[in-house]
Amino acid sequence: MRIAEDGSRPTLWAAGPVAAAVSGQTGAALGATLLPLLGTPAVVGLRQTMAAIVLLPALLDPRHPVRWRSTWGAGLLGLLVIGMNVTVYEGISRIGLGLTITLQFLGPLSVALLGSRRPVDLGCAVAALAGVVLLTGTVAGTDPLGIVFGLLAGLGWALYILLGRHAAGQLHGLQPSALSSLVSAICTLPLLLLALPRIPADRLLPVLGLGLAAGVLSSALPYALDIAVLRRIAQRLFGVLQSVHPAAAALAGLVVLEERLSPAELVGLVVVSGANVVAVAGAGRSRRTPSGLPEATP
Repeated sequence: MRIAEDGSRPTLWAAGPVAAAVSGQTGAALGATLLPLLGTPAVVGLRQTMAAIVLLPALLDPRHPVRWRSTWGAGLLGLLVIGMNVTVYEGISRIGLGLTITLQFLGPLSVALLGSRRPVDLGCAVAALAGVVLLTGTVAGTDPLGIVFGLLAGLGWALYILLGRHAAGQLHGLQPSALSSLVSAICTLPLLLLALPRIPADRLLPVLGLGLAAGVLSSALPYALDIAVLRRIAQRLFGVLQSVHPAAAALAGLVVLEERLSPAELVGLVVVSGANVVAVAGAGRSRRTPSGLPEATP
């Protein structure tokens, strides 16, 4: 078995993306519990503010000073994060966490298939479409707008992957995530401040605690794990392991939000995730896999 640079086995580090997915989707579910009280914009503001506070030391590291002329990519990333989180939480409020994240997962899958001419990738695209039909067939009659938000979140994730490649090359370590979180926090902070007075005094500390947990679990911790893991395992393996996100979302939705998926929806989730595994694993043999990049979990 190949040994990583630090002497550890890559198979052990392969558990990192799984832990990051579980952490990220748990944080998203915790944030969703605040939607009835704060509304989507304020929840996004609270989560990103907490994430920015936790990640701020990365921007203040004297060993790696930030060159501000190289920050525009991360700044745009911060604006994109706002759009991603708003569409995700709007989707969650309408069709649930598991369905929303599976629809969002079409974004990374599209990036993996982008430009491919392999017949197997055409099959992956058809399979993913079939999975979406299974997923949305039971909810389309109740709230199609939730499906639209899930698909928009997928577009945002795809753009994040493409823009994230550039931002990661401009800054060191966690600095791209720290700066993008700071930008998104500054832009959404006014909306958060407008919502905070609506919170009863006896619930303020619990709400802030949930916001801190959501920010750490869904942004700071997953990104740090992904950065550490990507230095030790192949990007192809990392991209394949991203397929655990829909399952992690379904589990978090069940435990935290008491959501349950129908058998057809579960089959759709498995089909979409399986299409990603095949597409990314095959792409990684011939070229650098775009989806093997750290991503923002909504």
